[in-house]
Amino acid sequence: MNISEDTKQLISLLNAGVSPYHGVLEAERILAQAGFARLTLTGHWELEPGRGYFVPLFDSTLAAFTVGKGLTDRPSLRIETAHTDWPCLRVKPNPEVTTERYGKLNVEVYGSPNLSTWLDRPLSMAGRVSVAGAGPLEPVTHFVDFKDPLLTIPNLAIHMNPEANDGMKLNPQIDMLPLMTLTGPGTEPEHFFLNRLAEEAGCAPEDILDFEICVYNTDPCAVTGPDGEFLSAPRLDNLTSVMACLNGITAGTRENGINLILLYDNEEIGSRTKQGACSSVTERVLEKIFLALGYGRETYLNAMMDGFLLSMDVAHAIHPNHPEKCDIKNKICMGDGVVLKMSSRQSYATDASCIGVIEGICRHAQIPYRKFSNRSDMRGGSTLGAIASAELSMRTVDIGVPILAMHSARELMACADQSAINSLAAEFFLI
Repeated sequence: MNISEDTKQLISLLNAGVSPYHGVLEAERILAQAGFARLTLTGHWELEPGRGYFVPLFDSTLAAFTVGKGLTDRPSLRIETAHTDWPCLRVKPNPEVTTERYGKLNVEVYGSPNLSTWLDRPLSMAGRVSVAGAGPLEPVTHFVDFKDPLLTIPNLAIHMNPEANDGMKLNPQIDMLPLMTLTGPGTEPEHFFLNRLAEEAGCAPEDILDFEICVYNTDPCAVTGPDGEFLSAPRLDNLTSVMACLNGITAGTRENGINLILLYDNEEIGSRTKQGACSSVTERVLEKIFLALGYGRETYLNAMMDGFLLSMDVAHAIHPNHPEKCDIKNKICMGDGVVLKMSSRQSYATDASCIGVIEGICRHAQIPYRKFSNRSDMRGGSTLGAIASAELSMRTVDIGVPILAMHSARELMACADQSAINSLAAEFFLI
């Protein structure tokens, strides 16, 4: 089966990005390999025309930018955004729970996952651990990925739940606790998670101060269909867009342009965090860029308000078994290319003049695209585009690739659509 380079790159990112922290680490690796230099948010920045840079932000968000070789007194600013998080289960403090001889984990729901799709799957865990350091103000962060399928959430047998095929309501506190181990004589049931976490972090259990751990689906990515037209994988929402941003920023830069990508965390829970799209971190990064290049605040403000933001997140493809769930005219099939997401209530940040710019780029570069709108009697989702554009006072368009099974533990897309959004991300930063 012939698999495109775009699909191979996406699969590599999906395999690595098992938590927002690991997704950012993989993005850093890709950027460093492309010659981008690492900066810190609180450090002094000395920027050179023609160079690329990246800035990790609170471990789970990342900014990266390029500086044009021929900047004038009014540089052009373009931004692409995506999000690094995805709906899942996350481990709570004091997570060990023992029922009979079963050792389970106490978890909570992050975002709005389709809970039933997490049942009966091989699951693992990844995230970050805060460990005691040299002093109380100097904790050390370790990133951990258990990799092995240590967990599963077993369904209740149909004999005990005859109504299961009629639909069932899952209680997050009762039905979604993953099974991790068996306990018994000679074991310490209250420590089975903490001991394993300390082993992964390479520290003593008593040195662990806190942790943020995601449960993730270990099922491997699969290219499916007789001609390899589909990709079935976890975390397509929204690592498809993260991959497009990385492809765009590494494709090159414009002579009088500053190109910036922002890979935000916490979109799935509203973006209102220090590392989310609703924070001031974007303005802080932009201001540091302009100051480091010797520009004054007026130039910075003018460039920002004259800038253009491309917000990338997945879109709903028409379902083969439920076409009635889509708008009667503005429906998208997987394989249609880039989706231009539109909503009069501005849950997607688009208007006619901005859409016209992106349509012009697509037509110029012969990139397939379609316009999408939700059914008028069905409230659709939203994404970070409207939030970021309101904070920045900047022209914005929301785009994405169409997928099925959005927010499930495993989602489905057409491989060709990743190539389309990669091409648009690159053209947006070049043309």
